[in-house]
Amino acid sequence: GIIKDELTQVKEKYGDARRTRITIDTSELNVEDLIAEEDVVITLTHNNYIKRMPLDTYRRQNRGGKGIKGMGTKAADFVDNMLITTTHHTILFFTSRGRVYHLKAYEINEASRTAKGTAIINLLQLEPGEKITAIIQVKEFQPDHFLFMATKKGIVKKTDIMEFRNLHKGGLIAIRLDDDDDLIGVKFTDGDSYIMLGTKDGQAIAFSEEDVRAMGRTARGVKGISLKLGDEVVGMDIVRRNAEVLTVTAGGYGKRTPTEDYRAQTRGGKGLINLKVTEKTGVVIGFKVVHPGQELMLITTGGIVIRTNVDDISTISRNTQGVKLMDIAEDDQVASMATMDQKND
Repeated sequence: GIIKDELTQVKEKYGDARRTRITIDTSELNVEDLIAEEDVVITLTHNNYIKRMPLDTYRRQNRGGKGIKGMGTKAADFVDNMLITTTHHTILFFTSRGRVYHLKAYEINEASRTAKGTAIINLLQLEPGEKITAIIQVKEFQPDHFLFMATKKGIVKKTDIMEFRNLHKGGLIAIRLDDDDDLIGVKFTDGDSYIMLGTKDGQAIAFSEEDVRAMGRTARGVKGISLKLGDEVVGMDIVRRNAEVLTVTAGGYGKRTPTEDYRAQTRGGKGLINLKVTEKTGVVIGFKVVHPGQELMLITTGGIVIRTNVDDISTISRNTQGVKLMDIAEDDQVASMATMDQKND
């Protein structure tokens, strides 16, 4: 009727787009301010599935325990990277092909202990065939600090951490690799530390970081250890005062050995015998410097997790096979380990 016609005329004469916009001022809003800072465990599987869990998901057990079920697994998948961090830290993801990507820990989806997790390809723009082989946390980027890298073929390299400050989603080159080599470890250093490398067949070497000059991101690096045919580097760490080397094997054996037992050698040498590898122990899968009061988490290819005190593991010399840390089934083996400072349950 008349009212409808008049309203239509008003709309045609005066109707235009709304000139004021109602928006939220985000200029002073920091996303991290809305997210609680909590201790978390981040796990990444062999097939690149990732998840975040509260650290208290796992209770401590005595050495030699059978562990608890840690995640749903397919026969072809298992956890091979584990990181203890907080929700606010930056996580750097280093790949088998020597590239580096980044996320904030809170950007990784939280999931239950038995959940599969999220495909990492949904979070990072990985290239075809690229696999995450090392993950580390960064609280802040500081000048005159370095990232020290090691490959399975024994190549080492250090690069100023400031070169990794402005990463983009597509990733950047962290180290140039030979076609048959993989990046296996990355650590923070202050420029004058001592480095230790441990191998699959039980060798180890310690040398001064000063033997390795700083290089740009795209450099190849230099030889850290001379390997026997078939051997590979499985772990790299920084020597610390009053610390010990924790070595863990696929068969669930392990030991602590004082770092003083590993005399410093020239970079590129053959190293010393670290652990007697036998059919019973299986090959070395983990090699890390630890200190009193820490905890150890082990994960098997079958997804079983055990959490125990590092102090409960026997301290014995080099050139021994260690003690049993974990009871595992005949068709299972230890795949990954991580250490952390103790938390009160």
